[in-house]
Amino acid sequence: MTEPPAAGRARARSEHTRSAILETALRLFAERGYDKTTMRAIAAEAGVSVGNAYYYFDSKDHLIQGFYSRMTTEHVALTRERIAGETDLAARVGIALECWLEVAEPYHRFAGQFFRNAADPSSPLSPFSHESAPARLEDTALYREVLAGTSLRIAPEIADILPEMLWLHQMALVLYWVYDRTPGQRRTRELAKRTAPMVARIVTLSRYKVLRPLVRQAEALVRDFLIIDEGGNPAPPDPA
Repeated sequence: MTEPPAAGRARARSEHTRSAILETALRLFAERGYDKTTMRAIAAEAGVSVGNAYYYFDSKDHLIQGFYSRMTTEHVALTRERIAGETDLAARVGIALECWLEVAEPYHRFAGQFFRNAADPSSPLSPFSHESAPARLEDTALYREVLAGTSLRIAPEIADILPEMLWLHQMALVLYWVYDRTPGQRRTRELAKRTAPMVARIVTLSRYKVLRPLVRQAEALVRDFLIIDEGGNPAPPDPA
C-alpha cells in the first residue's frame, strides 16, 4: 500500500529532527564532555524544545543508544563492503575489527566519559543491557556473516555460539580502545591485527578430535556464563 504524501513528509521531518538532535548531542559531548552536557543544552543547540527532545529520546543515556545504533549500522555496512570476496577467516575477523575502529575513531574523545556509566550493569548504556539489545544482536548477526563467508570448516560444538564469542572479543577490544591514548589508537589497531589470526587458529584447532572434550567444556562455559539474552541477562544453561 502506497504511503500518503503527507504521511511521508511528516515521517521525513520526524527523522530529520531526530537526526539533528543526535548530531547535536554527539558534538556537545565531544566539546563539553558527556557529564556536563544537559538535555536542555542539546535541545537549545538543535533548535527544538526540551519537550521535543524528550519526545525522541527519553534521557541523555538514551541518546547514547541512538549513537550505538548509528555506529552499528555503519560498522555492518562497511564490514560487508570490505569482506566481499574474502574467504580467509583471520582476514574477515580482522576487517570487521578494523572497520569498527574506523567508524568509532571520531568519537574517541568522549567515549571514556560515558564509559563509567556503561560499566554499570544497571545502566542502559551497558552493551549488555536490554536497551542495547538491538545493536548487540545486529553486531552478532554481522559476525555470523563473517563466519558464513569463510572457507574454513567449523566444529559443530561451537558453531552456534561463535558469533557471540566474536562479539565478546570485539567488546574486549572496545574496552582497550577506550583507554588507548596513542595517536589514532595505534595500539588498539595493532591488537586487533594480532588477535584476529589467533581467533582463526583457535577455531581451526577446535576441529581436531583430540581437542573436542576441551571444546565442549569451553562451549558450556561460554553458553552458561557469557552469552547474553535480549534482556541483558546470562542465557539459561543448556539442560543437556
